[in-house]
Amino acid sequence: MKRAFEFLIERAIFLSGIASIIFVVLIFFFLLKEGLALFQTESLTGFLFGKNWYPISDPPRFGILPLFLGSLLVTLGAIVIAVPLGLASAIYVAEVAPPKLRDILKSGIELLAAFPSIVLGFIGIVTLAPFLKSVFHLSSGLTALAGSIMLAFMAMPTIVSIIEDAIVSVPKNYREGSLALGATHWQTIYRVVLPAASSGILAAVMLGIGRVIGETMAVLMITGNAAVLPTSILQPVRTLTATIAAEMGEAVSGSEHYYALFAIGIVLFIISFVINLLADLFLHRKAAR
Repeated sequence: MKRAFEFLIERAIFLSGIASIIFVVLIFFFLLKEGLALFQTESLTGFLFGKNWYPISDPPRFGILPLFLGSLLVTLGAIVIAVPLGLASAIYVAEVAPPKLRDILKSGIELLAAFPSIVLGFIGIVTLAPFLKSVFHLSSGLTALAGSIMLAFMAMPTIVSIIEDAIVSVPKNYREGSLALGATHWQTIYRVVLPAASSGILAAVMLGIGRVIGETMAVLMITGNAAVLPTSILQPVRTLTATIAAEMGEAVSGSEHYYALFAIGIVLFIISFVINLLADLFLHRKAAR
């Protein structure tokens, strides 16, 4: 009876894994079916490197370079903010904070991850955008910097939780051996614990990047939605995800605009796939060593 139960559980897990792969493949083929129809009338280079996104002009223009650069600028800004702060916070929670305080901090960090993105977007509009406008004397506080700060805040709970778990999972004898050789607590953290937890830290960073790239509502609300080539992080931008969210409801099914939005979906899918592939290759290389 026990073996039969274990066999059923194993089969269920196997089928769940296969189903997940099938669903991802089906989503990709659906995106290809709808998105590739655009290139019957639009060139691939014009789509990827065009500097103008005017989907309802005559003739329409579907250049996503401003959208891609806007996404890149916001993502890089968020990672530059979130990764150092997230790493420092995780080190404090895992290695420095007293046990009682550690439990409170962990609960608070996990609670932050539960905030809906649209709520954070409203908070950004009401508080962050006016603050940036006042500090930098801008005409509008809805900029790439506002989007980066808000997305960093959204990605930090994921980054902190995973890095903290990775640090805690480092065997105790690593720390004890380092301290026995005369290293200080901070030297042990820097030279022993963090290198041993590097795979988990990388996974946290990659998941944080995925969280930032895939975010829609917050960036739609606080980045200004200007489809122009960005020259500064203090300039309004528009991201790929925000473009799909803002325009899909207005696009006529079967039109060039409709197909262009699905083509953006293909670009986002490929970017996410490449990021996860690079992370997987790096993790396997670390494991092989």
